[in-house]
Amino acid sequence: MRVDFEIVKSWVPEGAHVLDLACGDGTLMSSLMKDCKVTGYGLENDEQSISECIQKGVSVIEKELVRDLDSFQDNAFDLVIMTQAIQVMKYPDVILDEMLRVGRQCIVTFPNFGNLGARAHLALRGKMPVTKNLPYQWFDTPNIHFCTVADFRALCKTKGYHFLNEATLAEQTINKLFKDIRPNLFAETAIYHLTKAG
Repeated sequence: MRVDFEIVKSWVPEGAHVLDLACGDGTLMSSLMKDCKVTGYGLENDEQSISECIQKGVSVIEKELVRDLDSFQDNAFDLVIMTQAIQVMKYPDVILDEMLRVGRQCIVTFPNFGNLGARAHLALRGKMPVTKNLPYQWFDTPNIHFCTVADFRALCKTKGYHFLNEATLAEQTINKLFKDIRPNLFAETAIYHLTKAG
């Protein structure tokens, strides 16, 4: 299982009621159901991924997640999760609001576009970087909002969100050494566990 999934899993309370947005093939939700005894749903719009969710025993709702989660009541879930997808959302700030409306807490993971490698690639080559974490060309990428750790933290501060947990991941040696000291520059992936302040 992906390393970010392992970290997310460690933050999920036993028996929580969970909504996994853009859940992909259901790998995370399936693992949470098995190991953490969670209940809940995945939300996905890709037919192949939905089929794989069903094969894994994950209850999945087919929905195009564009702006809101209007079919869910306030605080319907203990936790709402979105991994590696907020950067493809048209309105990521609204999605965050909605995640913390329908859930008491949320967990978000995203690629850090401010990473040193991405900066260097753009500065030295003059082209958008293509890496393991950012595997698309500029013209076919689903990523429409290029967010950094600093950008995300600033948005959360503006909205008054409270940080329950945060973690960073990196694969490159120099990034591993300094990701916790200067996450905006060295983290390759950021993981945040949020709730509304108060």
